[in-house]
Amino acid sequence: MSVFDDGVFLGRVRLAQGGHPRVVTIRGGQVMDITAKPAPTVRDICEMSDPAGYVATAPGQPVADLDAILAGEAQAVTLLSPVDLQAVKASGVTFVVSLLERVIEEQAMGDPGRADALRRDILELIGEDLSDLVPGSRGAMAVKARLVERGVWSQYLEVGIGPDAEIFTKCQPMASVGHGAMIGLHPISTWNNPEPEVAVVVSSTGRIVGATLGNDVNLRDVEGRSALLLGKAKDNNASAALGPFIRLFDGGFGLDDVKALEVALEVSGEDGFVLTGSSSMGQISRSPEALAAAAIGDHHQYPDGLVLYLGTMFAPVQDRDGQGQGFTHKIGDVVTISAPALGALVNTVGLSTECPAWSYGTRALMADLAGAGLL
Repeated sequence: MSVFDDGVFLGRVRLAQGGHPRVVTIRGGQVMDITAKPAPTVRDICEMSDPAGYVATAPGQPVADLDAILAGEAQAVTLLSPVDLQAVKASGVTFVVSLLERVIEEQAMGDPGRADALRRDILELIGEDLSDLVPGSRGAMAVKARLVERGVWSQYLEVGIGPDAEIFTKCQPMASVGHGAMIGLHPISTWNNPEPEVAVVVSSTGRIVGATLGNDVNLRDVEGRSALLLGKAKDNNASAALGPFIRLFDGGFGLDDVKALEVALEVSGEDGFVLTGSSSMGQISRSPEALAAAAIGDHHQYPDGLVLYLGTMFAPVQDRDGQGQGFTHKIGDVVTISAPALGALVNTVGLSTECPAWSYGTRALMADLAGAGLL
C-alpha cells in the first residue's frame, strides 16, 4: 500500500505540450489535473477555508500514472515544486544537534579540517543536554549566562535557545524545485550538506494547512565564514527543493502528526559512498506553530501565504574523503528525504550554475493562466 493511497495530496506538474503548470492531486494511483476556476493555483487552494475538502471533491482529468511520474518515466510530465505563489521561508537552528554544528561552523571559520577537534572541545565545555531547554525560558537564559562567562557564546546559540527564532528567506516564490530535479551548490563551496526538513504550508491568515518535505541545501563553509553570508549560503539557483506533494490537513492527518514525523535521509554517491540518518520532529525545540507565528502575524504579512522549512537536526559529520574531514557533497550525489506520511523527495546534486536556470516566474504564470482563461 502506497502512502499516497491515504490522505489528500496537492501538487503541480508541467506537461511537455507547454502552457501553465497543472495543479494536481492523486486518486487511485493516478495523478489528476484539477486546475480550474476559482482555484488555478496552489496558493488559491491553500487560502480556502477547507483546502482538503476542495481537493478531495474537485473534478479532474488523468495526467499519468503516479509511480511512473515519481520514477521519472512519464516522459510528457515533469513534477514541479508543489507550491507556487507562496513565499519560501526557513527556520534555522531549531534542533540542538544542528545548533551545535552551527557553533562549530562559526568557530572553524569555514575550515572542515578543524571541525572534528572543535566538536569535541565544545561538547566538553558546554556539558549540558540542551535538548530539554525551552528557548527563551529562565533555564535557557541561565545556560546562556554560563556560556557567555566561558567565552563560547555564539549568535547561533542566541537563536537556538534565546527568545527569538531565526526566520530567513530561502528563495523567491516560484524558484523552488521539485522531486526529480537537480539541486544546486554554489561552485565556490567545498564544504556543504543536505538539510532534510519538514516544511509546513501556511495561509495568509497564519493557519497551517498542510506539510511537505524539503531540502534546505546548506553551504557550511560560506556561512561558517560569516553569518552575514547567509543569503549566499542558502539562496542559490535550485538550492530549495520541496515535495513531492503537499499533504493537506484533514480528519486523518494534522499538526500532531507533523510533530510526530520521523524524517529519513540517504545520500548515495557515484563514488560508492552512502550516508544515512534520521530526524525526529519530536526533538524540535520550537513548535511549528511558534515558528509560523514568528514568520507571519501583525509584524509581517504574506498575502499569498508561505511555506516554512522547520529546520533540521541532521548535520552529517561522517568522514568522506579522509579522517577529520567530515561530510561534503560531490556532484552526482542522489539525496533521498522521506517520511512515512509524506513520501520521498529525491534530487541529484549539481552546481547551481549548471542546474536548469530559473526562468519561469510569477509574470509568466499569470500570463499563461490568463491565456488559458483561468483568471
